[in-house]
Amino acid sequence: MNSRQEWARARDELNMSLHKLGFPAELGDAIAKQLGSPKAMYRMISYLDNVKPKSAELVVDEMLAICSEIDAWRDKKASEAANAAYNEMLYRGFEED
Repeated sequence: MNSRQEWARARDELNMSLHKLGFPAELGDAIAKQLGSPKAMYRMISYLDNVKPKSAELVVDEMLAICSEIDAWRDKKASEAANAAYNEMLYRGFEED
């Protein structure tokens, strides 16, 4: 399965979970676009299936929390990469061309 198919499948499952709770498909489409990845969408689906939120506000709050955690993870990885490059530079010194 290619990434586009995987994304569409995750979006469809997200819409189905939201539909079971009485929310419109448009909400699912907007959430899918905001989350961006199948992994994040499956995390949202798990939340929906286990918590069964009663309001759209709770659904959006969870989406924002997932997005925030993803952003924090990306920032952490970028910081680790920069730190590794800096440490490598300190170890090897400046290379002159």
